[in-house]
Amino acid sequence: MPLRRAMPVLRREDPEATRAFWVDFLGFEAAVDEPGFLMLVSPDVETTQLIVGDASASPDAADKLRDVDVSVDVGDVDAAYADAQARGLDVVYPITTEPWGPRRFFVRLPGGTVVNVVGHAPR
Repeated sequence: MPLRRAMPVLRREDPEATRAFWVDFLGFEAAVDEPGFLMLVSPDVETTQLIVGDASASPDAADKLRDVDVSVDVGDVDAAYADAQARGLDVVYPITTEPWGPRRFFVRLPGGTVVNVVGHAPR
């Protein structure tokens, strides 16, 4: 399965201080900056990214992001979902096309880590 990128998902308590650290201090750019959701990208290497979220997001988005530890962008999310089911993995959020575009599902590893497996339509 082609892997496009993997991004850690961090939680924040203080949105302004968190944004200042990642953007002003380290030099990331805000690719998405919405209430409760900040997606940061390196200005030099576009696949160097991270997601920062907090409970101020819309209830729907916050519920989905709250338990995710890492997000992995794959080339064929439907094939990944079928493989996860065939392997008997613990799918904790079924494959869904979100209103804002991505198609994804969540799977929990035996140690408790939750992975958002996501696919995006070609640009």
